Amino acid sequence: MAARIPMKTPLVEIDGDEMTRVLWALVKEKLIEPFVELKTEYYDLGLMHRDETDDAVTAESAKAILRLGVGVKCATITSNAARKTEYGLKALHPSPNATIRAILDGTVFRKPIILSNVKATVSTWKKPITIGRHAYGDVYKNAELAIPGAGKVELVYTAPDGSEKRILVADMPGAGVVQGVHNLDSSIESFARACFIYAIEEKIDIWFSTKDTISKTYDGRFKEIFNRVYETEYKDACAKAGITYFYTLIDDAVARVVKSDGGFLWACKNYDGDVMSDMVASASGSLAMMTSVLVSPSGAFEYEAAHGTVQQHYYKWKKGEKTSTNPVALIFAWTGALSKRAEMDGTPALAEFAAKLEKATLDAIEAGDMTGDLARIAEPAPKKSLDSWEFIDAIAKRL
Repeated sequence: MAARIPMKTPLVEIDGDEMTRVLWALVKEKLIEPFVELKTEYYDLGLMHRDETDDAVTAESAKAILRLGVGVKCATITSNAARKTEYGLKALHPSPNATIRAILDGTVFRKPIILSNVKATVSTWKKPITIGRHAYGDVYKNAELAIPGAGKVELVYTAPDGSEKRILVADMPGAGVVQGVHNLDSSIESFARACFIYAIEEKIDIWFSTKDTISKTYDGRFKEIFNRVYETEYKDACAKAGITYFYTLIDDAVARVVKSDGGFLWACKNYDGDVMSDMVASASGSLAMMTSVLVSPSGAFEYEAAHGTVQQHYYKWKKGEKTSTNPVALIFAWTGALSKRAEMDGTPALAEFAAKLEKATLDAIEAGDMTGDLARIAEPAPKKSLDSWEFIDAIAKRL
């Protein structure tokens, strides 16, 4: 057996939850460690460990990415009341992805992995659509309050000098709920710059959409900053790259997207990007066939799976069943991180391995070796679908 490929600098490895945690270990064991002298700085973001550390481990992992430059993250649970009861948690903690994204001040870029034998359900799509998702604020850093009965709800801003500005949110006739969200000009500017830089490098047009006709102040600020950054910093560079910048309302953008042929970057606010990236992934084949990278303005990168922890498959696995869970997004998170580590460290052999692992993965699927989610939509359909272990073995044989 050939000598394993050395690494100069560790990357940050962030472990996760449920079925993706099971497959995370399997991908490392079968597809990476036999070929690479893997160096990682390990952080366990499993739900129980986050609770044990009062979520301090999440912030520590994000700071490690800023320090080392590259991280790779497994899917994690965002706790809710049901999870608190199921796992016996001390408290409900924020989304770990939201915490990491806030610390890195980054933008998430998600793009479907295209296969020759899996066609998009949107017949006009010929090229991948990349979603650029703002990664700070909005509902992911919200403040919520249950209102017990009738009364006024106000939004109050208190300046450092003690002066106040107030606005009536609602004159509640009875019990209900309220929510406050926020964003920062600096974060929106970072979002805009990251999107223009990405689009220029990839030479793809950039679309940006909000709902500023309704949210005239909040969404209007996004539109204003995006346009200013474009006009003052990137207009000439976009023209030189032969790409265009296009703004429209979010509902108009959705209508245009499903009639387009793809091949552009669609920049979305945080929640819009969360929803639309899942839509694009599913319409392109599978939620497990989506690359995802968080890009920080400081030059740090975090690669992750765009999907969840595959809860129901995990319960089956705990009963001793083999599941047909698609690990491709996990594999591509690793290859993306290894490739970026290689680029930063000047280690071409590591980059070549990452490319070979991606090719072996796609070759396996296009040869008919695939998990059930793809087997149901592949043309031609395979004779049988593989469980996750069989699929990873099929990739390993090609390596």
